[in-house]
Amino acid sequence: MRALRIDRPLAVMLLLGFSAGLPLPLTGFTLRQWFAESNVPLGQIGLTALIGFSYSLKFLWAPLLDHARAPLPALGRRRGWLAPVQALLAVAIAAMALTDPSRNATATVAVAVLIAFLSATQDIAIDAFRIESLPPERQGLGLAAYVWGYRIALLAANAGVLFMVGRTGWPGAFLAMAGLMAIGLATTLFLATEPPPPPGVSRAGWGNWVSAAVVAPFRDFLSRPGAWLILAFVALFKLGEALAGIMTAPFYRSLGFSREDVAAVAGVFGLFATLAGVAVGGVLVAGIGTGRALVVTGVAQMLSNLMYVPLAESGRVVALLWAQVGVENATDGLADAAFVAYLSSLTSTAFTATQYALLSSLAALPLRTIGGASGYLAQAMGWTPFFLLTTAAALPGLAVMLVLLRRFPPASKETS
Repeated sequence: MRALRIDRPLAVMLLLGFSAGLPLPLTGFTLRQWFAESNVPLGQIGLTALIGFSYSLKFLWAPLLDHARAPLPALGRRRGWLAPVQALLAVAIAAMALTDPSRNATATVAVAVLIAFLSATQDIAIDAFRIESLPPERQGLGLAAYVWGYRIALLAANAGVLFMVGRTGWPGAFLAMAGLMAIGLATTLFLATEPPPPPGVSRAGWGNWVSAAVVAPFRDFLSRPGAWLILAFVALFKLGEALAGIMTAPFYRSLGFSREDVAAVAGVFGLFATLAGVAVGGVLVAGIGTGRALVVTGVAQMLSNLMYVPLAESGRVVALLWAQVGVENATDGLADAAFVAYLSSLTSTAFTATQYALLSSLAALPLRTIGGASGYLAQAMGWTPFFLLTTAAALPGLAVMLVLLRRFPPASKETS
């Protein structure tokens, strides 16, 4: 009987995807749940949105990982960056276990900012490794393996941590997550094979490289018709979702839902609802085109915020929690599928990676900036008015989208 043959490159992508996804909830939803249980004021919980600003700015130091000497040059150009960053991430996550937000939230936030920066840097290195180590015909499979690993990590660092806290406490849960970072480090050291550098890569000619890799993509994008309208839409499309999403952990806590309720419904069920939404959204884009799909899913995403209102008015009703999480996550998945398809259609072939990174970073800006005020808004207004406001906050983005699609429809079957 022949032994089961494992596709090593795809296994590496799966494990590196797990390493990339693990830190994200620890500076986001999971962290805000910890803060809510520690009785940190809503305003300060909202400000935790700023912790992940590194994810929106990572394109600024991405050139460093391309052209500077790696900290461990013996491992190669990509692995030489990836291994030390993963080791530092494990140490930083373990350091989070030594903090206590009920006594000194500033210290916890400081460590979380470091985790976010290291995590964003790891993303840069993994993306470059993935693109350079797989042939063009395997890029799709590699990305799929990466996404599955990423989603498994989100489940572990979100629902997994919340279930674990009841047995180990928050410090024990964070130490466990630090230990899981060993999966990524071991993959980098023992399983991953350093890809050959792309032709023409050189440490020399920094000025020429900046002109070709940074200035040219900007100039190319801004020269197209409607460029500034496109940028306004990309920045505003997720505004309502960003304001509401940051407050979900303290909102559920204030209604009396237990940590286990949140883990099972918002963590496990919410993840599968999102994946289902993404799948249906992909079919929708293929069926009616990117432009029409953006309109349908954008409206659905906006209206899903209204599901918070009956939950806020009813209190701890588990059935309503399931309904709210299901509708919100499914519609977010739908909208994400259409939005990613639209962003992908905007990039020029010569600058695909850079322009997509810039657009996706811009899309995350509302979460990392305006979203920081969500706690103060909720504290001043109360839950029901706050969620009505988050619904209305989606209107400017939808208005810009309608103007944009009318004047500059995306290249697709219905417009060709």
